[in-house]
Amino acid sequence: MKFVDFDIAQEIKTNLTNLGFVRPTDIQYKAIPSILNGEDVLAIAQTGTGKTAAFAIPIINKIHSFKRNKSSKAIEAIVMVPTRELAQQIGQVFNKLCSHTRVKALAIIGGVEQDGQIDRLIKGIDVLIATPGRMFDLISQGYIALEEIRTLVLDEADRMLDLGFIEDIKSIKKKLKRRHQTLFFSATINEEIKKLAYSQVRSNAIRIQISPENPVSKNVFHYVMFVEMDDKRFFLERFVRENPDSKILVFVRTKVRAERVAKAMERVEIQSLTLHGDKAQLLRTEAMTQFKEGKSNILIATDVSARGIDIPMVNFVINYDLPTISENYVHRVGRTGRAFNKGIAITFCAKEEREKLEEIQGFLNKKIEEIKITKKDYYFTLNPEELEYSLNTLIDEKEVFHKKKRDKAKEKGKGKVKVKAKVKKIGKKKPGKKK
Repeated sequence: MKFVDFDIAQEIKTNLTNLGFVRPTDIQYKAIPSILNGEDVLAIAQTGTGKTAAFAIPIINKIHSFKRNKSSKAIEAIVMVPTRELAQQIGQVFNKLCSHTRVKALAIIGGVEQDGQIDRLIKGIDVLIATPGRMFDLISQGYIALEEIRTLVLDEADRMLDLGFIEDIKSIKKKLKRRHQTLFFSATINEEIKKLAYSQVRSNAIRIQISPENPVSKNVFHYVMFVEMDDKRFFLERFVRENPDSKILVFVRTKVRAERVAKAMERVEIQSLTLHGDKAQLLRTEAMTQFKEGKSNILIATDVSARGIDIPMVNFVINYDLPTISENYVHRVGRTGRAFNKGIAITFCAKEEREKLEEIQGFLNKKIEEIKITKKDYYFTLNPEELEYSLNTLIDEKEVFHKKKRDKAKEKGKGKVKVKAKVKKIGKKKPGKKK
């Protein structure tokens, strides 16, 4: 099925064509019809599978279909997100898909002056994308009215819980007077999320779960290298020098680590950008923009960038430090290999991080393949002036091995990747039945 076959406005179809979108991803194919039908939806799918468009397309279509002109009298849809970067990104997606339609969307975030945001709100918008803090500020000031809200979206719902936004979600739900549609979107699900979702959606809600055997996208080849903590900077330097034209996203554990790694790279004349919570919002936005546009090819970030951020053509993800939360491994490596592109993720694991690695592998339900480094090659990394061959050689060897393995599997008729796509009604169990 193609987007042109969906029952949506021609203006949206034109926008999708102009953006290069031809066929929907699994989550888009399953979610769009249900959302168009006005059903509550709980959708779980891997990062990088197009969840934003899955709810943006039907929301825009419904508003566009009922409006007679471009003037906007009241907000009809709210998208709540956990981070500022994600709000900005989703706002950009909405604005691209709203082009040529009668729908206006606005993303508001904290950390910047609110006057410009207030001006836009006064002029009128249809869709609001927001982080909870700034949204509640503007609600209390009377600039955001909730009387006409028909759709509430909670994106990266599990992260919303992690950051303690559960009371904010419940508070917003209580303020919505009109009967409305609730959409939960997340890359991971646990019992807490289920409990929250089921308590906030209608009893006949649709649950959509696109769950491959491996939570990491098949487009991402991910490996681990065992490296001493103090030697990680040498391996990062070597990797960057061997891939001078590649876009590399480096994840570290803390804000302090981000700045230390950046300074270590600067000492060896490698320029990089940093992104973390201690930076002013304007600097965070500028760093993200420069990295996206290729003005700088190396971004060193904390997990503030691990969730939902769509950065075009990230060639490599480097887990300089292992994430504290196992699920964040999936979100980190999902910054590469997005949509139909291929990507590579490499984790530098020190001895003191092995326990965390085991937890991550337990979450993945499989081992992360090791790229073994010989003593000789380790020595050359710490002494680059004597270097004989590149780390890329080791990675290439792994890729060739996997290609041969896939080719053999295809010959035996076992080359298909199994993907379970579940779509079912969420409802109460009948009395008398055992759980």
